[in-house]
Amino acid sequence: MDEKPKRPRSALAKTAITVAGSAVTLAGVVLLVTPGPGLVVIAAGLAILASEYVWARDLLHKVRQRIDAAVAKAREKTRRS
Repeated sequence: MDEKPKRPRSALAKTAITVAGSAVTLAGVVLLVTPGPGLVVIAAGLAILASEYVWARDLLHKVRQRIDAAVAKAREKTRRS
């Protein structure tokens, strides 16, 4: 996949992305133990962070795989019912 070279972001933009992505990801972690779509919110937070950090892009890929597996498992359960 060919990616265009990214233009450097200002320190303020990078900080805003880091704070927003971290807050959304943390909210997703809270939603894992309370009623709500925890994995989806974590994926959203990681998507924000992935716009700036390679480690977040890699982690987002793993979370997407877990979401796909959970969806497949849920579909399988509903087919058997």
